[in-house]
Amino acid sequence: MATLLLVHAHPDDEAVSTGGVMMKAKSHGHRVVLITATRGEVGEIYNMDEDASRPRLGEIRTEELKSAAEILGVDRLEFLGYRDSGMVDTADNKDPRSFHQARLDEAAGKLAVLIREERPDVVVTYAEDGVYGHPDHIKAHFVTNAALDVVEREGSPVRKLYYTAIPRSMMEEFVKQMPEEAQRAMGGNMRIAGTPDELVTTKVDVHAYVDRKRDAFRAHVSQNDPNSWFTTMASQVYELAFGTEYYQLARGKPGSSLPEDDLFAGID
Repeated sequence: MATLLLVHAHPDDEAVSTGGVMMKAKSHGHRVVLITATRGEVGEIYNMDEDASRPRLGEIRTEELKSAAEILGVDRLEFLGYRDSGMVDTADNKDPRSFHQARLDEAAGKLAVLIREERPDVVVTYAEDGVYGHPDHIKAHFVTNAALDVVEREGSPVRKLYYTAIPRSMMEEFVKQMPEEAQRAMGGNMRIAGTPDELVTTKVDVHAYVDRKRDAFRAHVSQNDPNSWFTTMASQVYELAFGTEYYQLARGKPGSSLPEDDLFAGID
C-alpha cells in the first residue's frame, strides 16, 4: 500500500487544492496522511460570533479540519504546532510563535520525524510562490524541501514530490469570467499568477469526487463567507473550476508520458 503525504499551511487549504487527489488515493487503497502547519488562528471569521470565537479560533478550526479530513478519507492528521502567521507586515507575522518565524531546521526536523514514520511514496506541498504569496504557504514549501533533503541524506528519498499548480493560461481565463468582487480580491492580497503551463506535469480528473470535495470545504464553517462568489458558485461552474487538479512534479521521475493522470503513476 503506497502512501500520500500532504503538507498544508492552514485548515481548509487541503480541501480546495488537493481534496480530489486525496479522495482518489483513498479510493484506490492508498494511505493518506495530512500534515497541517498551523491551526488557522488568524483571519476573518464567518457564521460565528467574533468576540466569542476569536479567543478559541484555533480549537474551532482544528475541529473543522477533523470533519473535513473524515470526508476526504485522511488516515492520519497531524499538526506541526505553529501559529498562523497572517499576512506580511502584520503583528501576527512577527509573532515568534508563528510558522513564518520558525527556524527552518527546527520545522524541517519536526516534519522529517513524520516522514520517517510514514515513509510516503508521494509528497505534496506548494511551489515557492505559495500559490498566492501567503507567508505560511511559502514556508511550507521550504520546510518540506528541507525535510526531504534530511531523509534523502539518510538514504530514504521519497519517490515523488509534487507542487500544487494552477496553469497560468487557465488562471487568466478564469479571472476574466469571475464577478467583479472576485477580480478585486485577486488584485489585492490574493495575487495568483498561476504556474507557467510548461511546468505543469500532472493533470488529475477528480470530477467523481467534486461534490464531496465541496462538502469538505463546507466543513470549515468559520471560513465560509455565505455571500462570497466562491460559496455561491453554481454546481456546474464549481465542477468546471475544481473537477481537475493540476500538479508540478518537482522531485522524482514521471510515471508516464506527460501529462500524468495520477500522482501514483509509475508507483506499484
